[in-house]
Amino acid sequence: MEKVTAIVIGGGATGVGILRDLAMRGVDAMLIEQRDLAHGTSSRYHGLLHSGARYAVKDAEAGRECIEENTILRRIGRHCVEATEGFFVRTVEDPEDFEAKWVEGCKNCGISAVQISVEEALRLEPNLSPKIKAVYRVPDAAIDGFRMVWQNVASARRYGAKVRTYTEVVRINSTNGQVTGVTVRDYFTGQEYQIACDFVISAVGSWAGELAAKAGLQVGVQPDKGTLIAFNHRIASRVINRLHQASDGDIFVPHGSITILGTTSMAADKADDTEPSVEEVKKLLNIGRVLFENIDDYRILRAFTGTRPLYSADPNAKGRGASRGFVTLDHAHDGLKGFISIVGGKFTTYRLMAEKAVDMVCEYLGNKTPCRTAEEDIVEDPSEALMGRAKKFFPVHGASLAASRLGAEGLSRVVDKLEKQPSSRQLVCECENVTLAEVEEAAADPTSFTLSDVRRKTRMGMGTCQGAFCTYRTVGTMVANDLTNGQDSKELLKDFIEARWKGIRHVLWGNAIRETELTRGIYEGTLNVNGAMKK
Repeated sequence: MEKVTAIVIGGGATGVGILRDLAMRGVDAMLIEQRDLAHGTSSRYHGLLHSGARYAVKDAEAGRECIEENTILRRIGRHCVEATEGFFVRTVEDPEDFEAKWVEGCKNCGISAVQISVEEALRLEPNLSPKIKAVYRVPDAAIDGFRMVWQNVASARRYGAKVRTYTEVVRINSTNGQVTGVTVRDYFTGQEYQIACDFVISAVGSWAGELAAKAGLQVGVQPDKGTLIAFNHRIASRVINRLHQASDGDIFVPHGSITILGTTSMAADKADDTEPSVEEVKKLLNIGRVLFENIDDYRILRAFTGTRPLYSADPNAKGRGASRGFVTLDHAHDGLKGFISIVGGKFTTYRLMAEKAVDMVCEYLGNKTPCRTAEEDIVEDPSEALMGRAKKFFPVHGASLAASRLGAEGLSRVVDKLEKQPSSRQLVCECENVTLAEVEEAAADPTSFTLSDVRRKTRMGMGTCQGAFCTYRTVGTMVANDLTNGQDSKELLKDFIEARWKGIRHVLWGNAIRETELTRGIYEGTLNVNGAMKK
């Protein structure tokens, strides 16, 4: 039976942050994830690196945590962060008396909030409604959740950590009130087996209650559903927030060439309730028009949904009434030693959450090694020589994009392949500037089992065409290079298109429906993937 000291369950930001911290402190650790990394909440949110200003009035502790971690992540994870800054904008519909409370709250939390004139704001962000009443600059930023997760994994692996995806925890095993290991099930084969360990750390977010139940315990986490819209336009260059009490549809976050509008908030029946609705999309658009009156001029790429893992000691605190703070639960107090749950929080504070959880484990182990995750860069910067080599093969800005996605080690391997194999230089995905060499690099990773796994690593298929042109190219690449893991190529292709369709089908009007008809023409008409066309 395989044995490690600590098993981390959950492959989102918090889980991989814990894995990295454990490994850096010399603890033999393994991460287990039921599907692919970043499959859950860490890839289903607006991608905002909070300044904390959103919480300054109602949740000052969360606000202070955010501004401190914001500063740290800009430094150690700079390849994942776009330092856009942010505006908090009071519109004609926002109460004037909240403004003074908010300014004072930001001051108390140590968050810079500098007022600028409406005229200056409109010069910097000309798409804003000219009816706005007040504007403040804050240190918000955009952060790539997929990239941050994968770079933490790369760092953890360098320190000897192990990662096992598509592995579901069936049971948490114990003897005499002490954790002894876990029983897991392989997603593809259905085979069950055991892994021994001394500690289990639950970092599964909205699934925390379900996982605790497998150990015979209860954790009071309420999944809270939020839907978002991705536009195929850079509507603003900065994060734009409404200056009022946190509510639905009051944040626009730019990411590269797109913008994400979010989010709604409603109780979810289950953690994987990730189906958006047309009604939610329309609601977000109606609210968003107050900030951007021309919002209907922008093409919607897709809608998507995630669940927040809200934890509160107050059973009546639900949705936006629950704190965005986090808590680390030592289940030794519940009669099971060696089992820890970390619940609540948000992406911005994932590193701090990980530090607190690992502190608890190391206290039991007698490990005095201090946490270094706030000091050490997650990935190294590529050297000037390596970037010079990369620029010979990538299109304009493509070398920087690839460096951000891959880190120095990954970029070095990809550039080596580009130099030695000219055929690998072709662009598989023009929207995201993904080369064949990068697809092969991602597909060869031991955690890549499906085409969507490759997508999450490279962003292939996540741009303007939503997979219309790059899906068949990538499937062909995987087949030609024996990277399909024995899966049928047609099924790989159909699964990928279905994954894109899930987010598109709720926004089928205007340009979105025309784009869908093009995709349907390619795959049903030309390639006949459903076999409807007879020979």
